[in-house]
Amino acid sequence: MRFFLTLVGFIVLLSSCDVNRVYEKNTDLSERIWLEDSVVEFDVRLEDASMPFNVYANVRNGSSYPFYNLYMQYAIVDSTGREVIKNLENLILFEPKTGEPYGSGLGDVFDHQIPILKGYYFPDVGTYKVRMQQYMRRDTLEEIYSVGVRVELAGVED
Repeated sequence: MRFFLTLVGFIVLLSSCDVNRVYEKNTDLSERIWLEDSVVEFDVRLEDASMPFNVYANVRNGSSYPFYNLYMQYAIVDSTGREVIKNLENLILFEPKTGEPYGSGLGDVFDHQIPILKGYYFPDVGTYKVRMQQYMRRDTLEEIYSVGVRVELAGVED
């Protein structure tokens, strides 16, 4: 019986592997608040710059988040400190007319994985910093539980 359970666990583990993912990390925000001057930063190490990548913003929010969207500014900075890309994204978290939340959720917490770059070629191999900052023009943005980044190979089949 123990062998059978171990085998089933191993099969589940293998089937849940995400072959496209190169990097993914989320940062919990203290007291579910994203302060305007708070920059969330991630160190992404890339071993191959010859392939295209998709980059996603991960956002976890509560259902009582006061807006339907989230303006977020992001920058990707290379190992020399040079910004290789900087952009302002309008991330839609709720259906604007009905208020129905997008993303996957359980109870009143919803997870979103929103593409911010598709088919992007990083200039070189190395470590990049991905910096994210809320840009809602409010000092305190409530009901944002965590933010993160996911980098995956573009166009790779499972």
